[in-house]
Order: sequence, then C-alpha cells, then structure tokens
Amino acid sequence: MQGADLAGLEQRLGHRFTNRGLLSRALTHKSHLVEEPGAAPAVPADNEQLEFLGDSILGFLTSDLLLARRPELPEGQLSKLKSHLVSASRLYAVAQNLDLGVYLMLGKGEELSGGRTKRGLLSNAVEAIIAALYLDSGLETCRRFVEERIVGDLDLGQLEKAPVTVDAKSALQEYAQARGMPVPRYTIVRETGPEHAKTFTVEARLGRERVARAEGHSKKDAAQRAARHLLAELKAEPSAS
Repeated sequence: MQGADLAGLEQRLGHRFTNRGLLSRALTHKSHLVEEPGAAPAVPADNEQLEFLGDSILGFLTSDLLLARRPELPEGQLSKLKSHLVSASRLYAVAQNLDLGVYLMLGKGEELSGGRTKRGLLSNAVEAIIAALYLDSGLETCRRFVEERIVGDLDLGQLEKAPVTVDAKSALQEYAQARGMPVPRYTIVRETGPEHAKTFTVEARLGRERVARAEGHSKKDAAQRAARHLLAELKAEPSAS
C-alpha cells in the first residue's frame, strides 16, 4: 500500500504524521518483508519492535488515566480494569473501529490465510501505531489516542462490577509474588513453520526447577499458554493447599 493511501487512516487517528514512514512501518507485518526482493535491512523494518514499545506506552498511559479517573479504587481493582483495557480483545475492537485491516501490509501467504482479520495481527498493529505516534509527536499525542480510542466512553463503573479476567502471565506473577517466589521469566525456545504461519514454543520458568512450555501461533499466545500451564502446576503442588 502506497504512503498516499494512509491519509485516510491519519484522519481516523486524528494525527498527520511528520514522518509517515513510522506509520507505514507500524502497519508492516514481517511476512511482507520476507517476500520483498533484496537483502534484509540491517535494522528491522516491520512492526515487531514498535509493538514492543507501544505495549509499554499503552500500559503506562492506561494506568495513568485510570488513576486520574478513579483515584479511590484499590490497586487490585485498578489492575483488573487495566487488564481489560489493554487486552487483545479490546485492542482488536479498536482496530476494527479504525478499519485497520485495510491498511496492513502483508505477505501473500498471510494475506491468503486471512491476516487482515486476525485478532493477533490487528491488536499488535494498534500497539505499533501507539509507538509510531509517540516517536512522531510525543507522549501527549499518544495519551489523546489512548483516552479517546481505548478508554473511550467505556463505563468503568460497569467494568468494576463485571468479572474481568486477568491474563495468565499477570495471574502467575501475582501468585509468585504472594508466595515470595522469583519473578517469572519467559524464553522463546523454538520457531517452526513458514513465515506466514509460524508456531512458537515459549518456556515459562520460576527459579531453576519450576518450568512449563507451550506452543502458540504468536509469541504472546504461547507465553500465555505456558504461564497458564505453570500456574496450574504450582496450584497442584501439595504446599499450595
């Protein structure tokens, strides 16, 4: 997709990029680069690194906005609200509202496998766009996007009453901290399959002895599965009762 076609997305985002290449990169899946002719660039030109940065920015801004809106809530309730707002399902809804799938740059294999509608690709692209906004215009532009598009007009009062599922990695970390255990560590131990349909194996580890592995079609999914397995093993230990 040519840069000029991104003008419509800029309008939806409410920001005209000084460096439109940042927005283009935020929308570029690694499968697109694999199929491009020429040598691989020295610096990655897909959106994975931007996704990494955007995830951290999103977490910080969501925490800041929640604390400003609901300063009376205890830490545990704020964490549950944050877990909902930064979840893949919430980011997927944001991506759909932006019609983000139309703008993704994918390889042919990923395109044919329905990449423009995949929840993982779209939610990751939202995080990458947050990073692109930050690099292009700073934190306040990101804050406006997160407040308007991600927190939006959600009824936080209703979310407080509804059961909010804490993701497995957060649940494992809370469980470990409450029992004086080490911080969980995650390692990608294997990648298999073609570029457009990779399977990742991630190892979750607590200290030297407690470890679990799981597979997934994204690194995040595999890490969540590994955390879920390890948490189940911990809770099954005799000392846990």
